[in-house]
Amino acid sequence: MRVGLGFDVHPFADDDRPLVLGGVTFEGERGLAGHSDADAIAHAVTDALLGAAGLGDIGEHFPDTDERWRGANSMRLLAAAVAMLADAGWSVTNVDCTVVLEQPKLAPRRAAVQDFLSEVVGAPVTVKGKRAEGLGALGRGEGVACWAIALVDR
Repeated sequence: MRVGLGFDVHPFADDDRPLVLGGVTFEGERGLAGHSDADAIAHAVTDALLGAAGLGDIGEHFPDTDERWRGANSMRLLAAAVAMLADAGWSVTNVDCTVVLEQPKLAPRRAAVQDFLSEVVGAPVTVKGKRAEGLGALGRGEGVACWAIALVDR
């Protein structure tokens, strides 16, 4: 067994891109800035899985300097990482995530986010939403951060 920790943070975008978290689009909410779709949850989970298996990190496999990944669906990147783990003989036991954001509220969409992530990962994924209580950039509502921890086994 091995464990991996992932982290990702994105500021809110100034354009009209959609907000995508854990593969779920939050209609009517301001999206996040990034090279791909800026799905902070999917990115943190991807990093946790790759790290647990000793396979590097998301930037190594899907660099933001590569135009192939511009606007990429982060759930496809996550699925590719899961395939890399399987090719290396690892299976995912579970993943747990903590998302820090002031708005929108995650709770109404939590089940959909967890279900979609669990389907792609092939193992249970839990997601918890937290507020920064007004502290720092996250507390001012300037972006979203996510921590994820993954357990993998051979």
